[in-house]
Order: sequence, then C-alpha cells, then structure tokens
Amino acid sequence: MESYTEGGRNGAALLEETIGTNFARIAARFPDREALIEAAADGGADAARRWTFAELAHDVDAAARGLLAAGVGQGDRVGIWSPNCAEWTILQYATAVIGAILVNVNPAYRSHELVFVVKQNGMRMLVVAPSDRTSEYVGMAREALAVCPDLRELVFLPVPHTGSAGFEAGIPSTPGETTWEALVARAGEVPASAVAERAATLTAEDPINIQYTSGTTGFPKGATLTHRNILNNGYSIGELLEYTEADRVVIPVPFYHCFGMVIGNLAAYSHGCATILPGRGFKPDATLRAVQDFGGTSLYGVPTMFIAELALPDFSSYRLGTLRTGVMAGSLCPIEVMKRVISDMHMEDVAICYGMTETSPVSTMTRDGDTLAQRTETVGRTMPNLESKIVDAAGATVERGVIGELCTRGYAVMAGYWDQPDKTAEAIDAEGWMHTGDLARMDADGYLLIEGRIKDMVIRGGENIYPREVEEFLYQHPSIQDVQVIGVPDPKYGEELMACIILKPGAEELSAEDVGAYCRGRLAHYKVPRYVDIRESFPMTVSGKIRKVQMREEAVERLGLG
Repeated sequence: MESYTEGGRNGAALLEETIGTNFARIAARFPDREALIEAAADGGADAARRWTFAELAHDVDAAARGLLAAGVGQGDRVGIWSPNCAEWTILQYATAVIGAILVNVNPAYRSHELVFVVKQNGMRMLVVAPSDRTSEYVGMAREALAVCPDLRELVFLPVPHTGSAGFEAGIPSTPGETTWEALVARAGEVPASAVAERAATLTAEDPINIQYTSGTTGFPKGATLTHRNILNNGYSIGELLEYTEADRVVIPVPFYHCFGMVIGNLAAYSHGCATILPGRGFKPDATLRAVQDFGGTSLYGVPTMFIAELALPDFSSYRLGTLRTGVMAGSLCPIEVMKRVISDMHMEDVAICYGMTETSPVSTMTRDGDTLAQRTETVGRTMPNLESKIVDAAGATVERGVIGELCTRGYAVMAGYWDQPDKTAEAIDAEGWMHTGDLARMDADGYLLIEGRIKDMVIRGGENIYPREVEEFLYQHPSIQDVQVIGVPDPKYGEELMACIILKPGAEELSAEDVGAYCRGRLAHYKVPRYVDIRESFPMTVSGKIRKVQMREEAVERLGLG
C-alpha cells in the first residue's frame, strides 16, 4: 500500500468566508458569553481583564475604524511586535475585518531582524509593546522607523494592566508615533458603516497574515496565509478537539506563532470558546493558576512547557479538574510525561499536532481514542480536507513503512512566500504539494512518524532554527573565517546550538561567552549558540560538502550528550 492518505471531510465542509464574517456570526450567537480573559500580572483573579463576545466585537470594531481613519488600506501590512496581550487578539481581528495583512514579528527579534522583516514586506504600520526587562522594543522600533521607507507609523501599546499610555517619557515624541489609545479614539473619524463597507469587498482567498520562518538562505521568508488557510485550519482543529461554547482555552504559547493565533484564537473563537491568557510570556505557575482560577478546559504547550508545569514543587496544590483536552506540538512528547499529563492534569483527550507555518499550521493530528503509543510515537493522521504522502528523492510515492519526505496538499497550503516566487516554487510543486523537508514514514493505519529533517533545521524548545541564518550572521565577526552551526541534544530544550568555528589567522581564541556577547541584542536569544567548538577544519564528503552529521556525532561524544 502506498504512503498516501486523505483526511476525509470529518462531517464538515470548508468555511468559505472571511475571518471577520465568521467572528461576527459567532459574536452575534454568543454575545453574553465570556470571550477573552487576560490574567493580571500579580495573579489576582479579580484584577483580570475580561471581555464578553459583544464587548470584544465592540473593541475589534473600534480598532478597525481607527485603522481606517489612519489610512490603512486593504492589503497594507500592519505589524505586531509584542508578547501575548489582549490587544494582540483585538488587532488580529481588527486587521482581518478591514483586509489589512497582519505581520507577526517575533518578540525575541532584535534590531537586525526587525529591520529586515519590516523592509521585506513593505510594512506600513508597526504596533509595538512597551519596553521591558527583556527587550528595548521602543528604541529598536524607532530605529526601524528611521531607516525603513515604507514604515509610516509606530503605535505603542499600553503598559499591561495599567492602561497607561505614558509608560515612557516622550511617547509619542515625533511625527509617526502614536499610542494604541489614540489610534482607537480615531474610530469616531469614520462612519459606523465603514468597516462593513470594507468587509464587503473581501474574499476568503485574500492574504491576511504573514509569518516569518527562518530561512535556509540566511534570512527569514514570509509565509503568506489567507483567510481560507487559517480560519479553516483553526476551525478543523476545534472540531477534532470537540470544542463548544462551554470550553475555555488557556493559551500560554505565543501569538506570533500559528500555535497561538490559529490553534489558539481561531480554533477557539470559531466555536464560541473563551480564551485565557496567563501572561505575556510562559511561566509554569501562572499557567496552572490560570487553569485553576478561570476554569480552563483546554491547555496548550510544547512538551517542555508541560514538563516545567509538572515539575513545580507545589504542582499538586493546583486544582486542574476542569481540564479535559489540549494540544501539544513542537516536538514529540516523552511517554512518561504524556502519562502524567493525562492522569495528573486530567487531559484525557490531549492531542498531538504536527505541521509548519506554511501549512497554516496543522496538517496531521491525533484524535480522541488514540492510544498512548500513537500520541507519543506519531504525529497522528492527516487532517480533514487535506492529503498527505511520503515520497522518495525522485518524487515517487513510497510504500507504507518506507522513509521519505512528507508532503501535504489542500486548503492549508500557504499562498506563497511574500515577494519570493522562486522560493515558493522550491517549496510547492506544480501539483500543489507542499514539500515539508521532513523525513517521515506512514504506518499501515495512516499514522505519520517523523524520523528526522532533510534540512539542517534545529528545534530548540519548539522554536525552529535554520543554522544558515545564524551562520550568515556569525560570518560578520572579525575573528571568524568559517562557521558551521549544528544542533546537539539537550534534555531541557530538545536541542541546543553549537557554533563550529575556524578562526582567521592570528585571531584570538573565542569562547562561548565571547560568541554569546557578540550575538546578544542582535539575534533572538534562542538563536544564540550555547556551545562553541574551535576547529582547524571541517569534515568533508568526497564532493566537497561539509559533513554536519559527523560533526554532530563528534560533539555529542566530546560533550557527553549521548
């Protein structure tokens, strides 16, 4: 039997509507049900920010009208550079209802990366978080405004839970700067009918979101996603999780990933569920407190998050009996961890999801009733309304049980990489198959097992890192002649980066601390190599290709990481 499966319909046809139309329909159906809860920084349930669907729809409309008043047109790119917060959700839906393209900017980005993505998509407006102890968002955003010709306006978000726009002296200080409050206040400048008039011109096939994936060519590529892509993927995930308006989904994973904004927001809101934000960043105690305080029925995370939650000294004190389901993604879950998630966290129906940004993101998923082995050894079966196949190097479909490249096809495949048709053609073939670059095999029952990666991608704590991007950056170091970045095993994050370096003649020795100091503030923290290996040469194949596999094996043995 060939390694090919169709996901079937699962009793549900595709939604042929925009995100805005879907949200308006749900909000009208459940106006008084709770839609969004943002937990307070101090953990006090009484201080949480809360919205019903009617209130959330009101605030989405106000933000949408504010964007129209600011001159944001259909197809204009509006960036969001912020950790999780209620305004992130509001902006996600406000841009969708007026047809602006939301550009997710990783909060861990530094100036080098920010300027690249702003320029690459011709971003018109950037919504920016207040600076905090981990990131000088304001200063770096101002640098981008000064050097990016298409960027016309910075919109600064308030300090969390205070609503204060004056979180820093001098904001707004120059033309091109405003606050979130001032933007929303501009809603009165356009008629109430303006949003509906714009919405009537939109279609489900319009691009609505750009998410950047680390690039094998040294720079990120902007995966461009449509209403049809991400709305249907979120809805389908919610269907398989059996979501209803009674569910309350706790989302500690970041919105800038598809995990947060699609598997999280779109899966939940397309079913009338409430979403619960435990905080701006992941904290295991805050996450469990959010489940307990707000009656979470579903909890998301990568395996390392669940490991951290289970490891809390006071884990047993949290009341988690309301949980029934959730999603794990990013990497396979160790079997002992899965056992505890099911028994100690009451998540009997927890699902494993697999995919990539370019597939909106989920292309395979486990189902209720799947065995423990299927939830820990596989990434489930093909999603409804999608197709999967495993191919050899020549593109021929292999037999079941044979390892090859996993490909997926259907509504979830992206529209393409923004302004990079050549890279799009490399990823999506003439028949519409997205080539994932992952090595996989399909068992007799249609379950997919991921065996490795064709590309050199490293997955650190759920973050996908392509070594070439880090290598291109390190080549700029004055002491480095050549560099190869590899992934080595790590018990906490799954993998860590090692930079294997050949120094220029006469250059002083470089330590891991030296390399880290060079990278910090210019590369996202998760891309900073933990290990440095100074070498005289790299092992080569007969054809002259560097043998990264051999380098990894040597590093594992030398560091005792086996």
